[in-house]
Amino acid sequence: MTRLLGAPDVATPLPRAGHGLIDQIEKAGLLGRGGAAFPSATKWRAVAERSRGDAVVVVNGAEGEPQSHKDRLLMISRPHLVLDGAFLASRVLRARRVVLYVGERHDAARQAMLRALGQRTEPERATVTLAAAPARYVAGAETAAVHLITEGIATPTNVPPYPFERGVGGAPTLVQNVETLAHIANVARGIYDGTTLLTLAGGVARRGVVEVPIGTTVGGAVSASGGLRERPRAVLVGGYFGAWVEPEVAWRMPLDHRTRLGCGVIGIHPASRCPVCDVAAIMRFLAAESSAQCGPCFFGLQALAGACTRISEGGDHPTDMQRLQRWTVEVRGRGACRHPDGAVMFLSSALQVFAAEFANHGSHHNMSQIA
Repeated sequence: MTRLLGAPDVATPLPRAGHGLIDQIEKAGLLGRGGAAFPSATKWRAVAERSRGDAVVVVNGAEGEPQSHKDRLLMISRPHLVLDGAFLASRVLRARRVVLYVGERHDAARQAMLRALGQRTEPERATVTLAAAPARYVAGAETAAVHLITEGIATPTNVPPYPFERGVGGAPTLVQNVETLAHIANVARGIYDGTTLLTLAGGVARRGVVEVPIGTTVGGAVSASGGLRERPRAVLVGGYFGAWVEPEVAWRMPLDHRTRLGCGVIGIHPASRCPVCDVAAIMRFLAAESSAQCGPCFFGLQALAGACTRISEGGDHPTDMQRLQRWTVEVRGRGACRHPDGAVMFLSSALQVFAAEFANHGSHHNMSQIA
């Protein structure tokens, strides 16, 4: 099986590519690995149809999810493969510009990408520039990346128009996660056979990034990381915009298009930890990461985080539980971007999986955040 990790990373000639590459991507069934799992071929076609030689390709390596490490590891270990995907996109989409959008704190990843760029010898028509993604959760959103590159502000913007319609500088723009671009480089060479990168966090024997075949179960991914370190209470699938799942259900879940993988984080919550305190800590983080552009996000998430915190501290939780149940419904679908939706999906799943803990929570619990 061809893998993204572990293979030597060298600059090799790009395969010949035209619009037929989009058909190859579609045949491979490749979905974006940045969180939304949107069909990559659909995205490419939307930009190709609008490009008049002015398209822009944004290589998204922001990776603002606190528990995720897969994208920066990929940029460090396989920068040429990521650049291959970006340059293939620039050729197929007739792009005039490629922007490397890398998290400002990911120093090793940024340096690896720049070194690899300096080693490239093929004459590329597109100009390559670097943009630093602020260390904010929302900075990795497509429209936030476009906004930062165009206006210098990494906040999401209303859609439509979508980036493929009006992106960087008003041009049709492809914003593509670095893992997706690396897979596309393999698709172009006819060697893509389907793997995905995951970050294993929490109560596993070895925390970090693993690469597994698509369709591997959560239990299989945990085994690939060395197994469990302690008995699990629940599994967080997809990171902070993901969902909590009971262990016996999660263990059999296949990691494919049927599962909302989000940013590829699988977090094992040990039974020894207080889930209510950990959920409250994550909700406080997500509330603090709001762009403060709309009331449902800024005020709604603050209210949800406050209620979770009062419950975790042994406050008046009967009233707060009623508020949480009502607010998670009222906030959903009303934000200017997807940040409040992701947060309430996370919280809604927590209220289901940890219903007993929320109902019976006391005041003497560990307040530390999930690792």
